[in-house]
Amino acid sequence: MNTARLRDRIAASDPGLLRLAAGLRTVGAIALTLAVLGVLGVSVPHLVAGAIAAMVATFAIREKQRAPQAVTLALGLPVALASLSLGALLSSRVVAGDLFFVVLIFCAVYGRRFGERGTALGLIGFQVYFVSLFVGATVSGLPELYGVLGVAFLCSAAARFLLVPETPAGLLERLREAFRARLAQLVSAQLGLLDAGPGEIDEVLETVREGTARLHETALMIQGRLEEGTADEATARLVQRRIADAEIAAERLGLLLLTARSAEQADTLTLHLPGAPAPRAGRMPGRDEAMAQVRRDLEALRLLVLRPVAARSGTALSQVRNRLLGYREEDRLPPAPPAVQDVFRGIGETARAVLGLRIALDGPQDESDDSPATARSREELDAEDAVMDAGEADGEAQEELTGLERPTTRAAVQVAVGSALAMVGGEFLSSQRWYWAVLTCWIVFLNTASTGEILVKGYRRLLGTVLGVLAGIVLAGVVGQHTWTAFALVLVLVFAMFYTAPLSYTLMSFFVTAALGLLYTLLHTYSLSVLVLRVEETALGAACGVIAAAFVLPVRTDRRTNDLLVTVLERLDEVTEAAVDQLSGGTPVELLDQARDLDQALADLRAATQPLTHPITPLRARRDTARYVVALLETCAYHARSLAATAELLPTHPSIAADPRLRRAGRRIGDNIAAIAAHLADEHSAAAVETGPSIASLLETEVPGTPRFGRVTDRVLRHVQRLDETLVGLARPLHVPVSAPKR
Repeated sequence: MNTARLRDRIAASDPGLLRLAAGLRTVGAIALTLAVLGVLGVSVPHLVAGAIAAMVATFAIREKQRAPQAVTLALGLPVALASLSLGALLSSRVVAGDLFFVVLIFCAVYGRRFGERGTALGLIGFQVYFVSLFVGATVSGLPELYGVLGVAFLCSAAARFLLVPETPAGLLERLREAFRARLAQLVSAQLGLLDAGPGEIDEVLETVREGTARLHETALMIQGRLEEGTADEATARLVQRRIADAEIAAERLGLLLLTARSAEQADTLTLHLPGAPAPRAGRMPGRDEAMAQVRRDLEALRLLVLRPVAARSGTALSQVRNRLLGYREEDRLPPAPPAVQDVFRGIGETARAVLGLRIALDGPQDESDDSPATARSREELDAEDAVMDAGEADGEAQEELTGLERPTTRAAVQVAVGSALAMVGGEFLSSQRWYWAVLTCWIVFLNTASTGEILVKGYRRLLGTVLGVLAGIVLAGVVGQHTWTAFALVLVLVFAMFYTAPLSYTLMSFFVTAALGLLYTLLHTYSLSVLVLRVEETALGAACGVIAAAFVLPVRTDRRTNDLLVTVLERLDEVTEAAVDQLSGGTPVELLDQARDLDQALADLRAATQPLTHPITPLRARRDTARYVVALLETCAYHARSLAATAELLPTHPSIAADPRLRRAGRRIGDNIAAIAAHLADEHSAAAVETGPSIASLLETEVPGTPRFGRVTDRVLRHVQRLDETLVGLARPLHVPVSAPKR
């Protein structure tokens, strides 16, 4: 049991074991390269060159399929050989060498426009040229260095395809297990909401927030791997839908628990916005028998997520599953206050989502022990699968950018200018170690798109470098000249670097610098002054990167966040309009893909606002506004996803039917989204967000005897109402005019 629990924790903390696999694959390639070169008896500088080349050849390749990976690795070797040769030939020609290095940097960054292969080849070319400078490659030593590179690339291939292989299907399976583990962790966190006292509620809410965000992160990762990891498109779409159902059901269950606890209607702002007021810490209604039953049911739900129902009939787990699915029937709900009964309904819907997820991932199951409620849930799932292939939305034609408008061209020009400045400044600091400034300038431009992002990344790299220098001093003193002990420590640091890279850029920089301190020791060039120079060159490179980003074809953080904000609003409008149209009786369209596009746009915006929300920013008001806006958009995205999921149930769910009156409400939401987007594009726009009667009142009919909400469930009304209210709330921090309620 402890082993299984540890495995679940690892799967949840590292979805798909991506970080672990990346670290082991890179360390395996380096260790194998060192072993082969050690047997061949090469010199220590060549051992260092082989280790760095093996590392670069391994981490540079990011393609998902094995065949493209092999092609890119094969093409990378001649690129590496050419880069190494030019580095050796130009080492004695300072001006020509510097000019070529700038051209190489430009081409390497520009190569990103050709996809993952262009990015990988550019990275290999740049890093191998850097290796030639680091080990002092000469023309006379090229033959032996050619052999070292050949060994490094072969060992990288062996590590990738033999030692730590990765298949799309295997990776997707690990991501699925990670989703199950994170779903179970979220249910465990929600259990804490039942009994948290006044002094514990903030901590419990933070745990629920983190669990919800991590579940969403894993769902997005699975989405990116579905096409390569499943046998056919139908299977991919089935898994996609079931993952989305489980995610939405689990998040809604958390909201229902918050509502029951506070006796007030909760929305996702409480879940997504750190520092939001916690619900009142009073006792939950019906705490005695009903709440004891809720606790038992949540524990049972967690067990259902982690463990499949046994094949033989009559098992306790199958009986638990039948009981939880029974809560989807009104006559099976336990006696309790309305808010607590909503929790039971949420548990039933989540259990249904878990059942659908289990069928999608593990195939058909034994049905001999099904209760009538479970049988109905299976029928609904089968009916949904039957209508899944309703057709795909046509892709929108995207405007092709040209020249300096293209992001890759702009970035290439910026990094080339920044690197040229770093070369000049680096030469003043050291005629031998100037390339550290160039390397830092190059790195701060990777995966960044605005001046603010580059500034934050440069600051984090400098901080990690300073701390790494201190660690390098200690490690160098401990290791001394023990070559293989030093290489063993380098392997440990490289693994730590790759394992922590997605989590903290500062930690990654720390481990890189500590490893470099050991490599300097092996090259007999270690000294305190060298490590201090490393800090100076890093600071210079970061400064040159920021200067280039700020003055050469700059992309201001405000401009980028505004552009991404408009994109999020466009995706939100698409999802909401399509979902409301379908709920109103319109033609069914593919909603899940649109919902995932919205999620990805929101993730891009969240990353772009990091410079505004970073703790060191002096603009506190802007920081709070950015956090508030992102939180409101996350609220909108949740309700839009829920509307999309509900709309897709229309053909099969007996309690949900189309209601043409919803079009009126959808029209107001669409107009308000357009008004906010227009104001972001032009602050002088006269468009205003419209307020007025509640969504429920918009559904009133003038026909006598017509039921008020006869064909629209409370769930749909709640999501539409919250989306409408949140958009009005979004207008205020963005300074969009709000029109007076119409009489």
